[in-house]
Amino acid sequence: MEDIKRILVVSRDTKHCRKAVHYGVSLAWKYDAELSVLHVSDDPTNLEGYEEDEEHKDNIRKIQEELATTIAAENSKGLNVKELIRKGDPATEIFRVIKDENIDLIILLAHKESHLEHFLFGRSNNEIIRNMPCSILMVKEAPPAKVTI
Repeated sequence: MEDIKRILVVSRDTKHCRKAVHYGVSLAWKYDAELSVLHVSDDPTNLEGYEEDEEHKDNIRKIQEELATTIAAENSKGLNVKELIRKGDPATEIFRVIKDENIDLIILLAHKESHLEHFLFGRSNNEIIRNMPCSILMVKEAPPAKVTI
């Protein structure tokens, strides 16, 4: 079995990605590996000329700031972390980064997509998983707390 030398965490527009980034940081420290955190911003409507609304732009900015803070903190501790921001189709951009960065392990957030999310973002996780040239770690978000009546 080959050692893990390069890890890629794919960050999405959700607070649950913190957990995936945490796994990436933990594994990078454990295996003395390089860590890249990728955020892909795409046109959710796939309509030419689509302009992102201010709320979406603010959300992207907040995610980028949070990623930059996490990356700076880990880099200051001596972990080699790269932040990658791409625009385009998520599956295409993820495959491009895997090839360009020679990634050994990809970490994705495993979640159930709503019908709207599936319509807007397609089946990117399914496409990525089926065609992946490296190992995959799927991180499940915490199950919701049970409500007792």
